[in-house]
Amino acid sequence: MLKVRSSAAYRIAFAYSAAFALAVVLLGFTMYLVADADFRRQQDGLVRQEAANLAQEYDDGGLPDIASAIATREAGSSIKAFGYALFDRSGRRIAGALDTARPAHGLGTIVFRDPIEGLDSARAETRDLRGGYRLVVARDTEIMEGIDRTIVLLFGGAFVLVIAFGVVGALVLGGYLQRRLDGISGVARAIMAGDMAQRVPVGGRADEFDAAGAALNTMLDRIGQLMDNLRQVSSDVAHDLRTPLLRLRNQLEHVGTVEGAAARAIEQGDAVLALFAALLRIAEVEGGGLARTFVPVDLSFLATEIAESFAPAFDDGGRCLIWSVAPDITVLGDRELIAQALVNLLDNARLHTPPTTRIEVKMIADDTMARLSVCDDGPGVPVADHARILQRFARGEASRTTPGNGLGLSLVVAVAAAHGGTVAVADNDPGLCVTLTLPRAAR
Repeated sequence: MLKVRSSAAYRIAFAYSAAFALAVVLLGFTMYLVADADFRRQQDGLVRQEAANLAQEYDDGGLPDIASAIATREAGSSIKAFGYALFDRSGRRIAGALDTARPAHGLGTIVFRDPIEGLDSARAETRDLRGGYRLVVARDTEIMEGIDRTIVLLFGGAFVLVIAFGVVGALVLGGYLQRRLDGISGVARAIMAGDMAQRVPVGGRADEFDAAGAALNTMLDRIGQLMDNLRQVSSDVAHDLRTPLLRLRNQLEHVGTVEGAAARAIEQGDAVLALFAALLRIAEVEGGGLARTFVPVDLSFLATEIAESFAPAFDDGGRCLIWSVAPDITVLGDRELIAQALVNLLDNARLHTPPTTRIEVKMIADDTMARLSVCDDGPGVPVADHARILQRFARGEASRTTPGNGLGLSLVVAVAAAHGGTVAVADNDPGLCVTLTLPRAAR
């Protein structure tokens, strides 16, 4: 039910059904008013015509003829058809069985007494005749009321059917639209997860959805080609530069030390090689398709193991490394990549904090996510630079003189994204706190 309420496809379908039902109600009400008015005009016309016929009887034969005509009509009819009353000058009823007071002249509604039902109403035509006589011809409104009730029942039943068919139609139409949209959304999610081979399903209907799907598939093909070209260029450049750099390093190893020049050249060559290795690793992670190789990884054990292995290096630099890791936390992923991300976080804290800094590794988890934080009480990073330091080659002002290439946190971001996680930077007051969040494995 929540999906139905939040789905635009269902909302559009129900809105159309509601508009259609409202249109049916308005049309039915208008038709009812028109039909009712027309029927009442017909009834009034019948009453007038009957009154005119009896008036003619009086004009032709006087009082005896009209009294006889009234008696004849009442003998063969009932008050449900026509009722008659003839009053003299004094207002006394002298003919007819219609039990009513002497009404005013003209067409209108009168009240009469029915022998069975008691007081009732009727439409009546009242005419003045020669000699001060007054003729009343009435037709009971119960006939019109019965027809009104029948029409209301018919329209009510039709409205219920329209609502029922509208709801069913809305569910069917909404479900169809939702299925087509879900197909597109599913492909988008799969592509974001790294499966670049996914494409929007296109049927043989040649409708708007198929046209949109075909256009999206064409766009995805083009994007895939551009990404392949970009990865190929990056890989080619890295490999082409790596080979001569390796040769240069090997040659420098055989050169005698000239006041340390060879050693410094080797050091610089190693830095360049490390840079290209990091770029290649990031490109490999961002290339997608890793999810197919994911396995359960005991993140608690891995984080503890890496922290323990780093502790001596921190101690040697005059820094204090402590850790607090919640037990039995498992994620689904690539163990080597996650380990590399944790190593990069600790290396980042070791290289960019001064001696006496206290670094803490903390890991907590809820039912769905595991959060591993590396926090320090060092100088930290300005809040304005928090997002920037996660970008490639970005370095804080205080880290310009320290070794590194600005790719350590970029690799952590790439690993997190490949696992459906995130990386967040926050102020530790004082210091910096970098948090890696990964989805927990299903338990």
